Formats: sequence, C-alpha cells, structure tokens
Amino acid sequence: MKPVTVSIDVPQTPEQVYDYLDVMAHHERFTDHYLTGWRYGGPPRGIGSSATVTATLGGKKTDVTIEVVEAAPPRRIVERNVSAAGRRLAHGAYTIESLGGGGSRVSFTYAWERAPLADRLLAPVVRAAMRRANEKVMRRLAAELVRHVSTAGS
Repeated sequence: MKPVTVSIDVPQTPEQVYDYLDVMAHHERFTDHYLTGWRYGGPPRGIGSSATVTATLGGKKTDVTIEVVEAAPPRRIVERNVSAAGRRLAHGAYTIESLGGGGSRVSFTYAWERAPLADRLLAPVVRAAMRRANEKVMRRLAAELVRHVSTAGS
C-alpha cells in the first residue's frame, strides 16, 4: 500500500517540536480522537519508548503497539507500529524541517510494510481514513505545541 503523508506548518523551532514529540506520553494529547487506552512502556522518551493503544478507525478497533525505533534530533522520529495480531506492520515517521522565515514544517508519514488482506483490498478507503485521522492529528499537534511551548516558557 502507498504511504500517507500529512504536514502542517507551526511557529515553533524544530528543536521545540522535536522536544515535544520525543516524549511518548505527549502523543496521547493529540491522537486521543482515535487512539485510546494508552499504556506506556520503556523509557519516557527516545528510542525504545513505547505505548500500546486501542485504535478505532473506520468503525473497527484494534490494539496497536507503537515503539520508537529511530531518533535523529531535532529532525526525525520513526515509530514501528504492530497490530492485527502481527499481521499489520507499519512505520510512522515524523520529519521536522526548519522554515525560512521561522517556524517548522512537521510531516508525518505512515507507511505499511505488511497489511492484512482486508486492508489491501480496501486500500483506497483505508488510506483515506488514515489521511483524515492524521490531518486531524496535525491540527491538534499544532494546538498542543502552542500550549506546551507557552507553558514551558513561563
């Protein structure tokens, strides 16, 4: 299946964005519209930090284990996602680019390595649902960054 990429521009620096995204528990705040029941494992940040969540997408629920497998401060974080009893394997990558006039472009790419037959048969529908969910994630992330950075700076 083709990957899905969504992006948003934010006024925070790449370092501020990375610092926020590096903490696994922060992700609950901007993804809880479709990822619930967060249970954390490993270190709170960096490679090895993880969470198991219940994903509700397209009316279906499945448990997903998310683990940070790559970190390149302040530009990139890659998570491995395993679900559907191991039949679905994907990677979610946050890429943070500095914008010329200040701020950052945050992109998230969800790429399937292995997917159940039903996902593959309904690929356009699955990709559209993921795009909609992750576009909302990006809008909510931008709002959380405003709250977090203004609070951290106080």
